Amino acid sequence: MANDLVATVPDLSGKLAIVTGANSGLGFGLARRLSAAGADVVMAIRNRTKGEKAIEEIRATVPDAKLSIKALDLSSLASVAALGEQLNAERRPIDILINNAGVMTPPERDTTADGFELQFGSNHLGHFALTGHVLPLLRAAGNARVVSLSSLAARQSGKIHFDDPQFEKSYAAMSAYGQSKLAVLMFALELDRRSRAGGWGITSNAAHPGLTKTNLQVAGPSHGREKPALMERLYKASWRFTPFLWQEIDEGILPALYAAAAPHAEGGAFYGPRGFQELAGGGVRPARVPERARNEDDCRRLWELSEQLTGVSYPKPD
Repeated sequence: MANDLVATVPDLSGKLAIVTGANSGLGFGLARRLSAAGADVVMAIRNRTKGEKAIEEIRATVPDAKLSIKALDLSSLASVAALGEQLNAERRPIDILINNAGVMTPPERDTTADGFELQFGSNHLGHFALTGHVLPLLRAAGNARVVSLSSLAARQSGKIHFDDPQFEKSYAAMSAYGQSKLAVLMFALELDRRSRAGGWGITSNAAHPGLTKTNLQVAGPSHGREKPALMERLYKASWRFTPFLWQEIDEGILPALYAAAAPHAEGGAFYGPRGFQELAGGGVRPARVPERARNEDDCRRLWELSEQLTGVSYPKPD
């Protein structure tokens, strides 16, 4: 599967793909590869200047890339709703939605514009709301893919704290990150179940990049600080002294690219790197789903909580 991944990505000409956080890291790599396959790619991002620079970089190697920028701040439900309204007004079916953007381990508890813990609110609730807003466009595509980017942290430190999902009692950066990425995975699995039950025609799956060098590891720990945080320094040292553990972006995107575009990618699946412990390896294999994400009662409970918190309702399953 892994060595043939790029070759199995079909011609995507005429298809519309939305990639959140597409101006850097995994999102940038995915936008470049999807546009190289002919897709029209909407880069849903916060910073237009960075987006324009990213487009220049992509077009340096993919001159005919069809790329556009739309504003999205996942830490604001109003911004998410505004993008949904704009896309629905354009009425173009969405063939691929990649819920990629994220925040990782800010050292102190921070909140979104709506008062949610920043990681849970941005990584999970923002994408839950966005997918709900554009659900009619996904259904209209007939065979849409929704790919949600999770993390190894979903297994290592992931637990849904239903008694305190916003970490108001006691904040721990990695626990909050793990919860957000477990929630992303549970959302992907539950969305696929609901799509199959309701006949929505949407294939929902998830992927994780293993250990991939992106700005996520360094920007999050130093969030709001003038000097680099200890965790940022440790990540950069790890990149330097243990390069065999870390993938470059072009390798790290392969699980998500496979999930989004490969003909044989399955709904309700979780994909990760092929190598040891799914850390790296430059390829793709089915990833191990943590037991907590396999609990369908908890998935439904998280779904209902997410609808309540975001005010975004999906069609009820039959």
